[in-house]
Amino acid sequence: QLQLVESGGGLVQPGGSLRLSCAGSGFTLQNTAIGWFRQAPGKEREGVSCITDSGGSLHYADSVKGRFTISRDIAKSTVYLQLNSLKPEDTAVYFCAARRFSCSSYRYDYKYWGQGTQVTVSS
Repeated sequence: QLQLVESGGGLVQPGGSLRLSCAGSGFTLQNTAIGWFRQAPGKEREGVSCITDSGGSLHYADSVKGRFTISRDIAKSTVYLQLNSLKPEDTAVYFCAARRFSCSSYRYDYKYWGQGTQVTVSS
């Protein structure tokens, strides 16, 4: 059974950094795309970034380009999202999700989801 577990969230000051992890089991990253989404209170869940089965990265949110980096460790079945230069508007619950092969920015294209990790950016 495919499972995803996020970790690494927390409270950070504006301008700070965090590294989120999405540890998976029951699948191989070599045929799975992993997307990161986030949901702020009262807002829709939005696609942030994604890494394809071949390791290509995509960023969907213009607001994170140049600040967030997605990467993966195939041996550990883990995908990372490095968050730099954090802003208060990055505050949200961050989720990772899995689907076969290719990325999508559409949340309903993903069947498997983690439980989420809270990121709070505040002074």
